[in-house]
Amino acid sequence: MGRITEILSVGQSRAKELKLPYEGALMPDEAYEILKTAPGAKLVDVRSRAELDFVGRIPGAVEIEWMSYPGMKTNPNFMAALQQQVDKEALVLFICRNGARSHMAAQAAVQAGFPDCYNVLTGFEGDANAEKHRNVLNGWKVLGLPWEQS
Repeated sequence: MGRITEILSVGQSRAKELKLPYEGALMPDEAYEILKTAPGAKLVDVRSRAELDFVGRIPGAVEIEWMSYPGMKTNPNFMAALQQQVDKEALVLFICRNGARSHMAAQAAVQAGFPDCYNVLTGFEGDANAEKHRNVLNGWKVLGLPWEQS
């Protein structure tokens, strides 16, 4: 079994254990390895423009807000933008701040006919610690994966 298959299999097992409505759930380092090695895989960052501008971006990610700031209202154009920018047959990984909005986006994508959707657990900034601070326990940034500040 190749490394891509191994990572996706682990993600699929997680999804089954957690009873998730999409193909799989990956940790950020697993998602990054998939992006580096799986041809055609796409990372869709669903954070708000404010988060992208002030917290940081992941190079090469497709950026489509799931919710817009201020007000954090669901983006009514999310699915149209996803369908325009990502092939339905692609392996699609969704990421947000901590995995909550990306969970909803992955679920919606599956309902819209994207069969191969994965959520990136702990997201870009990770879970909050006891002091309610992010970027400490886990997440894309804590792992030192590629990102840039605007």
